[in-house]
Amino acid sequence: MKIHSRLLIALAAVLAGTFAFSSCTDKVAFGDAFLDKASGNSVTEDTVFNSATYTQQYLNSIYALQYYGLPYNNNCGNSVSPWTGKFDQLTDCWIMHWNNNTIYNSYYSGTLDATMNPLLSYSNDNVWQAVRAGWKLISHLPTVPGLTDEQKASMKAQAQCLIAARYFDLFAVYGGLPIVDHPYNGTEGDYTLPRASVDSTVNFMVDLLDSAIQSKSLRWAYDGNTVETDSTNNIGRWTEAGAMALKAKILTFAASPLFNSDQGYYGGTSDAERQHLVWYGNYDPARWQRALKACEDFFNELNAKGWYHLTTPAEVGCSKTPDGYRQAYRKGYAFQGSHEIIHSTRVLTIDAFKSGTYTWHQWLDNPARQNCLPTEEYVEMFPWASGKPFNWKADLAAGNIEGTNGHLFYRYKAVRGGVVKTAQRDPRLYEECIVNGQQKSLDWTSGKSNGDIYELWVGGNDASNHVASYDPEKGTVLQEQLTARYATGYDQNKYYMNQDYLRKYCQWVYLSLDEMYLMYAECLAQTGNLSKALEQVNVVRRRVGLANIENFPIYDANDKQIPAATWTANKDDVINEILRERACELGLSNNHYYDMIRYKKGEWMTTQLHGIITYRMQRNAQGKWVRNYNAWLGPDKDANGAASEPTRFEYEKFEIQNRRHALWGKDPKSQEVTKWYLWPFPQSEINKKYGLIQNPGW
Repeated sequence: MKIHSRLLIALAAVLAGTFAFSSCTDKVAFGDAFLDKASGNSVTEDTVFNSATYTQQYLNSIYALQYYGLPYNNNCGNSVSPWTGKFDQLTDCWIMHWNNNTIYNSYYSGTLDATMNPLLSYSNDNVWQAVRAGWKLISHLPTVPGLTDEQKASMKAQAQCLIAARYFDLFAVYGGLPIVDHPYNGTEGDYTLPRASVDSTVNFMVDLLDSAIQSKSLRWAYDGNTVETDSTNNIGRWTEAGAMALKAKILTFAASPLFNSDQGYYGGTSDAERQHLVWYGNYDPARWQRALKACEDFFNELNAKGWYHLTTPAEVGCSKTPDGYRQAYRKGYAFQGSHEIIHSTRVLTIDAFKSGTYTWHQWLDNPARQNCLPTEEYVEMFPWASGKPFNWKADLAAGNIEGTNGHLFYRYKAVRGGVVKTAQRDPRLYEECIVNGQQKSLDWTSGKSNGDIYELWVGGNDASNHVASYDPEKGTVLQEQLTARYATGYDQNKYYMNQDYLRKYCQWVYLSLDEMYLMYAECLAQTGNLSKALEQVNVVRRRVGLANIENFPIYDANDKQIPAATWTANKDDVINEILRERACELGLSNNHYYDMIRYKKGEWMTTQLHGIITYRMQRNAQGKWVRNYNAWLGPDKDANGAASEPTRFEYEKFEIQNRRHALWGKDPKSQEVTKWYLWPFPQSEINKKYGLIQNPGW
């Protein structure tokens, strides 16, 4: 049975009263509200758990309470609200330009406090409802009639994974949490439940997953052709692979410098730090070894059982061209039958396009609200198509960006009747971002780019809301406008895909194989095996046609070139390259935000960010290259497309001004910056006095 919210319709009456945990308005508390007594409804727990069918549907309803990272609903939880924003917009890679949402009003302004709801709410995103429901299911399973022992064991293991996943969602942004390890029934008398340490919280999550894994009741993957085993009917269910991957992710997160350090991130003297609620209290290399072992266990099982693999161009019917590599990458994260998605969440099986229940495309089609804009810093993370690192200063000086041989995004070759162009950067760039000259569609079936180009130069068709406008009287370029799309000179493409993804169901990738390879690489590097770490990175790079990473030098923060023979011998340099590779491979998945906080990258929060201004160049009557402020699909191209596509451009970087962040320019090691590594608990929850201690600085 497919796992999505529509399954709950038939069970709506059953899930009333005591079982109304799936409501978006439910309150969480470890006191009376956590118990949620029935309100006069005749339906009881016995009604549900005396039926095998109802019990299975109850489990499915818990699946509907998982984290889903794409904004789609105005009225149900912060994490899915288009009025809230996305995690990665808090990093150096993406920026929000719409001033009517949580990110702009609270985070960018630096005014977030304990009275406000952050991006993932402690009390308003169905976390505790899912936890409570999971334990209630586990407690009743032994006595449910009509279920086999095998079915009961599988359902218990799935519930354990669901509880662990929801705990990790909060742990990643709040630290140590109160541990709920059984269903409360209202007769306990004492509901004091203090916040647990980082160590206890991590072990609680891992123990749940270990129990699920060791039960041997989860399928490795849904890979068969029967109703019970095929991926179509079971897509989104927790598997053994998912449980093992989540365990590895939790342990990797916990082993990272935010928690695993000789110094608390806020100085070490706050109550939360002294009680080890936000760090372990010391650095221990054994934590990285534990994370490494979890990764090794996953890949040992993968080698033995197979099924999961990175999508290749041949697999999707494409050749090894830039478009073919891009199509492989696209179908790897977007295709529902992808063999590289380990666990995903969904809310509907069909995007009815601008329906009242799923508003993803409504919001993305609105130029004022789309607003998830790549920064120049992010675009420069993507290497050249060969795999050679991109560096603005060095490549500009070498004539690789503009001029006669310049090819920042595409190389053009004149042919009879027009031009042929070839993408010059990492294929993932064109899937993550919209750049100047990019065609507006990558055909879902053929994997070939087609359609008109994005005209992102000053005066181009798509630049009406561009970063800049030209004042012909003054001959000057104005600063970026208070608009949305293209305000950095780029736009979002991942998950959006212009018209390509209309009426296709958007799934949220919660865990994936490419992430596992890069996580494995990180753990190997942290434990000293740099060469093997690079091998895992190269597996991911080869899928999009990039040469091995160790073949190239890299650049330090001062644009100084570091020879390959040198940087590959330095653990910190290798770690930084892995983090860059994660940003390119895992864009808009929250992972770059997680990387920022777990590695305490305060500089990603405080550095001035940039956009790009693009100018179209054209020869005048004297043969001199001058700026042309005309659109191409208009005065320069007739209805039959007679004129060749523009082929030469100049570029200027500019400092983003109208969406400046309050933290830009601050000392990245100062407490006014480091307090943002973990978010504030709601003051309303602290006031209930069940033992919730506030995070440092809030």
